[in-house]
Amino acid sequence: MKRTYLGEFEEIVLLTVAVNEGQAYGVVLMNEITEQTGRDVRLNQVHSALQRLEDKGMVKSTLGEPTAERGGRRKRLFTVTAYGHRTLQEIQEVRVSFWSRLVNPFKLIVH
Repeated sequence: MKRTYLGEFEEIVLLTVAVNEGQAYGVVLMNEITEQTGRDVRLNQVHSALQRLEDKGMVKSTLGEPTAERGGRRKRLFTVTAYGHRTLQEIQEVRVSFWSRLVNPFKLIVH
């Protein structure tokens, strides 16, 4: 299968789904991304990225059970597919390769 490239936000969303496996749904993902990146993330951005990732075959979704706290509505839970895991592995390998080739690694400069 030809490799599909991801934008930075899609990569972050895919990683967040992987980290929250089994409990990955829109609000949880939005909160986790905001906490980890310091970005102001909106729910519609997360849902759009999830839809793109699902269209690319990197995540799949199922409907969870209805809950009283959601007025009987069901959560759409996301999991990473085998293709999504392979893509994350490839991304990690490329990044590690570049970081390991730095001649002068960045040093923290305190003023």
